[in-house]
Amino acid sequence: MACGSTSLWAGETSWFCCGNAWGPCSSAGGGACGNCQSSAHHGAWPNASQACWNITRPDLCGENIPRRGCGAVMKVKHQCSGATVCITITDCGPRTKDWCGEATCCNNTCRTNRVLDLTPAAFSAIGNLSSGKLPVYIYE
Repeated sequence: MACGSTSLWAGETSWFCCGNAWGPCSSAGGGACGNCQSSAHHGAWPNASQACWNITRPDLCGENIPRRGCGAVMKVKHQCSGATVCITITDCGPRTKDWCGEATCCNNTCRTNRVLDLTPAAFSAIGNLSSGKLPVYIYE
């Protein structure tokens, strides 16, 4: 999987467990694309499909995020530390409309609106799970 260097977006990322399970992440998953695994470097994008867009509605937060479907590869860079991880889109999310205006800051610069969810494996590659959210740059 080749990670690109063309700027795509910037915003907040959080982490999630693949599938419908609550509580500790399990190996079972699936997600909107059918192959999401919490132990892999996977992510959820709010415009993975029209059905996904209808649920996440990032446009209600002023985010006109481009469509990138199942299998799209993205490089995610932590705004503060510069740490990067290469991910594959395997799910739909986050529900951006529920987090309009939420901000995460570092180095006197803030990123607003959750525009990406990462699996625990991907999130922990660039930050600490206990932080919950990170300001990031997204490349393709």
